[in-house]
Amino acid sequence: MSDKDPKVTRANRPVLALHVPEPHLRPGDAPDFSAIVIPAAGSAPRPRTDAPAADTHSLATNLVRVLGDDHRAVGPWDPKIDPEILRKMLRDMVTVRIFDDRMYRAQRQGKTSFYMKCSGEEAIAIATAAAMDRADMHFPTYRQQGLLIARGYPLTTMMCQIYSNGGDPLKGRQLPIMYSDKAHGFFSISGNLGTQFPQAVGWAMAAAIKGDHRIAMGWIGDGATAEGDFHSAMTFAAVYNVPVILAVVNNQWAISSFSGIAGAERATFAQRAVGYGIASLRVDGNDALAVYAAVQWASERARANAGPTMIEFFTYRAEGHSTSDDPSGYRPVNEGKAWPLGDPLERLKAHLIALGQWDEERHSTLVAHCDAEVRAAQKEAEKLGILPQQGKDNIASMFDDVYADIPWHIAEQRDAALAEAKDR
Repeated sequence: MSDKDPKVTRANRPVLALHVPEPHLRPGDAPDFSAIVIPAAGSAPRPRTDAPAADTHSLATNLVRVLGDDHRAVGPWDPKIDPEILRKMLRDMVTVRIFDDRMYRAQRQGKTSFYMKCSGEEAIAIATAAAMDRADMHFPTYRQQGLLIARGYPLTTMMCQIYSNGGDPLKGRQLPIMYSDKAHGFFSISGNLGTQFPQAVGWAMAAAIKGDHRIAMGWIGDGATAEGDFHSAMTFAAVYNVPVILAVVNNQWAISSFSGIAGAERATFAQRAVGYGIASLRVDGNDALAVYAAVQWASERARANAGPTMIEFFTYRAEGHSTSDDPSGYRPVNEGKAWPLGDPLERLKAHLIALGQWDEERHSTLVAHCDAEVRAAQKEAEKLGILPQQGKDNIASMFDDVYADIPWHIAEQRDAALAEAKDR
């Protein structure tokens, strides 16, 4: 009988099996990050910004770090930032953390339906904003609120969007925290993860076609690298040498699945760029100076038409995915406090102190000032109402900004809604 005959047994062949990634630790276990290899600060080489993409690919498995254990900046990636800029970055990071805490509390008090914090990741957005031009466009996810705060977007307006009240420029048409503001280079946040990459690539292609000087930056998390949009964007970015920066914020967890589900067991996320011939950097996302240096490098590369760059920001989501998530159900309690790369805010503060440009007294004053500023903004926002109070007034506005000319059947629905509201 032929061995192609289905009746032939193949007992000597191994049984096929699948590998299902599982996190190394679960609730009840003690936090343990000993398996993570952390290179010494300053040890990663810094290629020229116009270097061939292949010259960067060793950095896809390395880790760009600037701040050493003594809180001093070392190595070729040291961006030598002016202390005044560092103090501005620290102030913005403190503001973001306080803002997050106030809005998290507001959600727990029933003032809004939903909130997402970026605790432990503040340096990524804040340092990026400092390193890029004000006119550049960002296509963010929901943990880059620091981009808006660093660019001076009003805190009260952000809160009004969270409350969906009369001060919400989006008129309640987006989920809380899904901001949008063209003037501040902040594209509408999409809940469909992965879309930010092709959108950023397309915008940057249009900028190049128009002969513009602005570049774009797309943002996704580690989980969204498993989406098809990721690969489509990488293909276009590589083929057309698009002036774009593509950021993957690897905070170890999607909503409740760890990064191994998206492929982190096999390779770093920065290594995804190697197969596309795109420059790649893997960066300590809790080191504000390393983030600044990497984004500055990628920006210069894009503006010189030397090609796109993908940056993996290696960090940790210190708290839940959102107010709808309880991380104690899938990972050890207080694991974030054991993260070996530390707290980004405390690291920047310690660096400024080491430079003689900061001290504990000034820091306490800064925290008090930022806290007062956030509280005052919240008070102003709540004068216009909180989320549970919305939906009864100006019902007809839901039909605005949808059609240039409202179709007759939509007009009928609008009129019926107005009549019903009037009768209540």
